[in-house]
Amino acid sequence: MIELRGSTWDHTRGYDPLPVTAAAYTASHPDVRIVWEKRTLRDFAEMSLPELAKRYDMIVLDHPWIGGCVAAGALVPINRYLGQAYLADQAANGVGQSHQSYAWGGQQWALAVDAAAQVSAYRPDLLERHGARVPRTWGEVFALAEHLKPSGVSVSTPLMHVDCFPTFFSLCANGGEQAFVGETAVSRPTGRRVLDTMRRLVSIGHPKALDWNPPQILDHMSTADDIAYSPLLFGYTNYARPGYRDHLVRFADIPRGAGGQPSGAILGGAGLAVSSTCAHPEIAADYAAFVTSAEVQRGMYFDHGGQPGHRAAWLDPRTNAAANDFFRDTLATLDAAAMRPRFPGWIAVQDAACEILHRFLRHDGNPDHSLDELDAAWRTARLAAAQKGPA
Repeated sequence: MIELRGSTWDHTRGYDPLPVTAAAYTASHPDVRIVWEKRTLRDFAEMSLPELAKRYDMIVLDHPWIGGCVAAGALVPINRYLGQAYLADQAANGVGQSHQSYAWGGQQWALAVDAAAQVSAYRPDLLERHGARVPRTWGEVFALAEHLKPSGVSVSTPLMHVDCFPTFFSLCANGGEQAFVGETAVSRPTGRRVLDTMRRLVSIGHPKALDWNPPQILDHMSTADDIAYSPLLFGYTNYARPGYRDHLVRFADIPRGAGGQPSGAILGGAGLAVSSTCAHPEIAADYAAFVTSAEVQRGMYFDHGGQPGHRAAWLDPRTNAAANDFFRDTLATLDAAAMRPRFPGWIAVQDAACEILHRFLRHDGNPDHSLDELDAAWRTARLAAAQKGPA
């Protein structure tokens, strides 16, 4: 019996479909046993994946880790074990840049098992009760907050430290300037505007929003009646399915930004990668191909709580009917989502930015001082990357 061990994150969306797919794979490959273990959502964002890869045969990872993992020799190119026709199908049926985000140095290092970006969430019953509609612009977002305020209902964005950076990144790109691509983290006019917007989001939001991540705010939205809308958070299809929580949460495109489109949301999702320590990489890659196939993605993967990475599942009438059009209603945002840097050393910038931005919001900081700190973290990482040369 060959046993493969994998690590994913601890949420219905991240964990529940994987043991089911593992059992299905074993049913047709009786000499293979696959065991999945969980790590917290915070660890999903922050834990050192090169170290994690030493302990597992497969890891579910966020795309900004790719460059660092490759540089550390932690992964094997998954394309080495898969046919060109399969890889071409994955590329043609990615959601936004999900598939491309796991490519690096001419190789494919993971398959998009899950697709996500920051989207908007709302309680349709609460909006209807208060005679409101889903905002389509940022002006409408803040107008909705004012409209709801007398009733004790808020517009809230999850802004715990690991979610401050995604919101900053999305707001920059949504406004027409992608951050962390030039000499500075972002231009001063854009940086000041975005920090002011984030400060306003704190002022209109739930008192606990600075301590919440997306699942926590969605759990609250779906069980209490004091948050009607969230303009930016990573979407979770689970909350759009009847019966998952007390109240249904629906999802929509983010507010329109530059050019009048719901563009620039930070790309999230998850890739399924094979560790370089895996003794049977060809079997692990074959299982990964099984899990990310169109049939499994829109079938058992979705049915057991997963959020598919294959476009066929996002267009499927059955999955949309089961999740109140979660996929159709957010696909434009996913297709226009912005990819983060992925070079070795980037994760240190992202971690520093989370702390800098959260400190700014928590302690009513100075915008220019915070932007100086972001610039310093960005310069340090770029200099280190330049000294090391191409990965």
